[in-house]
Amino acid sequence: MSAFSATKLRSPSLASPRSPSSKPSFPSSSLRFPLRAVSSDVLTSSAASLAASHPVISRDEGLDLYEDMVLGRSFEDMCAQMYYRGKMFGFVHLYNGQEAVSTGFIRLLEKKDSVISTYRDHVHALSKGVPARQVMAELFGKTGGCCRGQGGSMHMFSAEHGVLGGFAFIGEGIPIATGAAFSSRYRREVLKEQTHDDVTIAFFGDGTCNNGQFFECLNMAALWKLPIIFVVENNLWAIGMSHLRATSDPEIWKKGPAFGIPGVHVDGMDVLKVREVAKEAIARARSGEGPTLVECETYRFRGHSLADPDELRKPDEKAHYAARDPITAFKKYIFEHNLATESELKAIDKKIDDVVEEAVEFADKSPLPPRTQLLENVFADPKGFGIGPDGTYRCEDPGFTQGTAQV
Repeated sequence: MSAFSATKLRSPSLASPRSPSSKPSFPSSSLRFPLRAVSSDVLTSSAASLAASHPVISRDEGLDLYEDMVLGRSFEDMCAQMYYRGKMFGFVHLYNGQEAVSTGFIRLLEKKDSVISTYRDHVHALSKGVPARQVMAELFGKTGGCCRGQGGSMHMFSAEHGVLGGFAFIGEGIPIATGAAFSSRYRREVLKEQTHDDVTIAFFGDGTCNNGQFFECLNMAALWKLPIIFVVENNLWAIGMSHLRATSDPEIWKKGPAFGIPGVHVDGMDVLKVREVAKEAIARARSGEGPTLVECETYRFRGHSLADPDELRKPDEKAHYAARDPITAFKKYIFEHNLATESELKAIDKKIDDVVEEAVEFADKSPLPPRTQLLENVFADPKGFGIGPDGTYRCEDPGFTQGTAQV
């Protein structure tokens, strides 16, 4: 049974604009999963009952999903340790509790596909294949990082792995993702590069869905039937603002059908349900059927950032979602379906511990960026403002940081 209906739009050709007389059809999407108002009792299943009514997966698939979620959780726990030890600076936003969303979507992608993230981007990069040592070194601000230490916690980028950036301001990554999806369709249909069936996934939070760029990009993606999936990681809180208090209709998935895009609400604490929806959304995008809006209702187990004491959320609310830990639930599923033994999962846990420990060692030993790197990647012309007439970097001028250098 389809997780959602494949909404078909009468989308214009890229080569010619839509004529004023043509009218697109906007059929509503059907939903497999029951839709309920977003409230404290939306997700009531216990870990013991999550193993029921799931699609069958293979042993290899199950172990891959488990390993990826454990990597994300262990990595973020180590980030917390390193932050409090003074190894990381600025704001660091952790992903604990939301692993089922990243794993459920990204592990289905191909290397050529693109992911655009938010300031909570470490685990998205890991799921897409960026080595843990590069992500950790970036958090340390070291040259061994995926951005040579210039991106830090909120700006992970790796062209090699299709990670097109984490973005610190809400909504600003969505136009980048829409542009990447437009590029994919343009190259395939206009430039006739038939191998370009790339898919783009834009991750963002519930707070972003009241932002103008979100609506503008939904409109453009529907108009051109772009191969993009808009994934809302609705963790119910936008910093310290409850989602229920910030929007007129808390059911974000409904914003998709308004533009002729299928809208789906899924339990974001259940990796298999997320994966089931992701499969069809990715297939639709890759086959030219256009975009999908997926609302994954999840929960972050830590404060907004490591500088947040997390005093606004009620203890019973946090306990409710902690009892639905996506890793614990999936581990139970693995045992109940005889996909692996406890010793095999413990071996994976040990492997991940070693990977994370090695990532810290690598990041610690990696050198800090030289001052000469300060103005790199700022201008298209490297001999513009950054390099003086004598060929030296202007930032090497003793008066540069004091603002007294002659430029």
